[in-house]
Amino acid sequence: MTFSIRSVITVLAALSASSVAPAQVTQDAEPLIAAGSGVMPVPAVVQTLDNEILASPDPLAPLAKDGSDGTDQDTDTAKPSMDLASLVVQHRDDDPGSRERECLAVGIYFESKSEPLAGQLAVGEVIANRANSNGRFPSTYCGVLFQRSQFSFIRGRSLPSVPRASKQWQTAVAIAKIVDQDLKDSVVGNALFFHAKRVSPGWRLKRVASVGNHIFYR
Repeated sequence: MTFSIRSVITVLAALSASSVAPAQVTQDAEPLIAAGSGVMPVPAVVQTLDNEILASPDPLAPLAKDGSDGTDQDTDTAKPSMDLASLVVQHRDDDPGSRERECLAVGIYFESKSEPLAGQLAVGEVIANRANSNGRFPSTYCGVLFQRSQFSFIRGRSLPSVPRASKQWQTAVAIAKIVDQDLKDSVVGNALFFHAKRVSPGWRLKRVASVGNHIFYR
């Protein structure tokens, strides 16, 4: 059997084409990643009207003027950073502004007018702590002052008179305002009792601090 040269070429071409035909690609096929390439496949994200993609905050967006990133911040007002003496100068007055503050100022004046400012603040803090003691003591400054046998300067149900033009009284008023508005913390913390250093009552209480001529207890 003889073949023409053209027939032979045609047969060879047909055989060669069938040997390199590509495999059929199905929907389940996945792209191959060359081993060691360090590249991981990133799935495509299709955005539709029913499935919106929320963008994360832009890290390059400018900060707010206060240095924040624009998110809600705690808005609690911090206590003034100025020292106690400056606060006293700012709030010194002869008028406490209310009956309750007057009781607080009277207590500070008669118990500690000759004490340093920190000592006056400490005495005022004790009176305020008692008023805030949830039933252990009366719930007002005046109630604390008029509680029986607690403050020796109290006689009956009236506040003793004070020299309102004096600097000591005006300082006591300033301390009363500072305590009432909680503008400055005292080292005595939550103390509820105090006595002069010259006496020794033998109290079985926790000693908190010593300020000026007084010792404070809880």
